[in-house]
Amino acid sequence: MKPAPDNEPREIYSAREAAHGKTELQATLTDERRSALRTYQELTIGRPGLLRLVLHELVNMFIAPLPGAAGLFLRAKLYPLLLGSVGKKVIFGRSMTIRHPHKIHIGDHCVFDDYTVLDAKGTNNQGITIGHNVLIGRATVLSCKDGDLTIGDNTNIAMNCFIQSARTVTIGSHVLFGAFCYIIGGGDHQTKRTDIPIIRQGQVVHGITIEDNCWLGGGVLVQDGSAIGKDCIIGSGAVVRGTIPSFSVAAGVPAVVKKSRLG
Repeated sequence: MKPAPDNEPREIYSAREAAHGKTELQATLTDERRSALRTYQELTIGRPGLLRLVLHELVNMFIAPLPGAAGLFLRAKLYPLLLGSVGKKVIFGRSMTIRHPHKIHIGDHCVFDDYTVLDAKGTNNQGITIGHNVLIGRATVLSCKDGDLTIGDNTNIAMNCFIQSARTVTIGSHVLFGAFCYIIGGGDHQTKRTDIPIIRQGQVVHGITIEDNCWLGGGVLVQDGSAIGKDCIIGSGAVVRGTIPSFSVAAGVPAVVKKSRLG
């Protein structure tokens, strides 16, 4: 089994944010020194260049919501102009949301259903890397908070899942996600002090690892700092906290190992 996420948490709150009681996103949105256009560009494409912004806007305005075969064909041709890299025969559904597209890398034969979100936002991260033959279900959100998210080959993520990374979230190959799974790699708020609001106490983040050949049932929640070994089955509605050894069947709140698949 791969090592668990780093036990030494990373502080993800800046001194400015702690002083003013704002998250990173709040600080960006409410920074009076930035124009509305600069704020929008920073949040959307994450780098300067008016031509880049214009291309992004035109594709999202006219091509992203286009239905039918024409929409699939045009998105397959134009999205690679926005994204960091795209493999062969990738299918992009309607009305996807794509942020910081140059930090999104996609392998061959992947399928993204309608309304999915690929958000690689961050200032120091590598972004989102997706392997070959990966299926992402309708309205599923892959979100970075200055973290990195990696998904291995042949993984299938069902509809309405939410996967967030503020450090490193690594999902292996041949992993199955039921609908409404939440992988919360965005860290935890610190709460020790009661004399100031929780929002001003900062956050820490460890990361999440889910190894190859796992199956997560519908509604599973995996909390930050968790590691799920290879070939595990996690029962529907379970809340994973900590380490689940390889070849385990686990269920419950919090999830506990019920038996080993090795007999």
